[in-house]
Amino acid sequence: MVVLETHMSYVFLAGDRVYKLKKPVRYPFLDFSTIKARENNCREEVRLNRRLAADVYLGIVPLTYRVSRGLSLDGDGAVVDWLVAMRRLPREAMLDRLISEDRLTGAHIDALSDTLADFYRRVERSSITAEDYVQRFFREQEKNRDILTRRDFALDHGRTPNLLDLLDARLTASRSLLQERVVQGRVVDGHGDLRPEHICFQDPIAIFDCLEFNVELRQVDPFDELAYLGVECALIGAKILGPQLVDKVAQRLSSDPPRGLVSLYAAWRATLRARQSVAHLLDDAPREPAKWEPLATRYLNLAQAALAADA
Repeated sequence: MVVLETHMSYVFLAGDRVYKLKKPVRYPFLDFSTIKARENNCREEVRLNRRLAADVYLGIVPLTYRVSRGLSLDGDGAVVDWLVAMRRLPREAMLDRLISEDRLTGAHIDALSDTLADFYRRVERSSITAEDYVQRFFREQEKNRDILTRRDFALDHGRTPNLLDLLDARLTASRSLLQERVVQGRVVDGHGDLRPEHICFQDPIAIFDCLEFNVELRQVDPFDELAYLGVECALIGAKILGPQLVDKVAQRLSSDPPRGLVSLYAAWRATLRARQSVAHLLDDAPREPAKWEPLATRYLNLAQAALAADA
């Protein structure tokens, strides 16, 4: 068995199965501090992920305890926690591996575009208001500035404030465009964490590990999600994949978003990811501490390139 650890979970890889156990943690954006909360979140994770990976998410399983037997999965003792049970997917079929090994083909891109367009066509429209949608960008940008300008992080503190100023200006200038996306019914209850390591080219394509713990953060413009995926793909060497997916999904949806808005989404996502990277160093005992500042710099490079694209 292989055990992986994230900020919020332990993941157990056991043969052809994967089990995810939520940590009893509480953050401003989630609360897993009780067994009931973790059970509810497990159920929501299965429900939401079945939208794009129906045959991967098998259900939830109780972790039980009896004095005579100790801990068991789905045993007959007292329930002490809950786990999400999944079918294990082939690592070699993940999008990040296809990119890193130069195995991604046009057929892969077309199939992914078909899957995403179908999802965005049928998924529930968001009930978020236009003003709440816009204000979320500005709230997150305030957090970006607070974290990324801290002098104890090894970032370029000559460049970073200027980049944040440019992003502020672009957000302000794009306020009406962002509001229009909501008014036009473009914002949906999306995946929320669309990254290449969450996309598996099996038949059918499985897109898993959506952002299940915060409904607000899943209220997204599809082209915001695609810009985010583009940023993550560019980070690992596939710089043109994001624009290709935007074009192909736009064609399938008969919906051509303003190009300046897509580049704004990309810059905002890259800046957010830079913040999330260095924020790991605020933990009491950060994992892989040498990783985060160089990674944040790479994200800031992508944010700067996205802002320059429409300059």
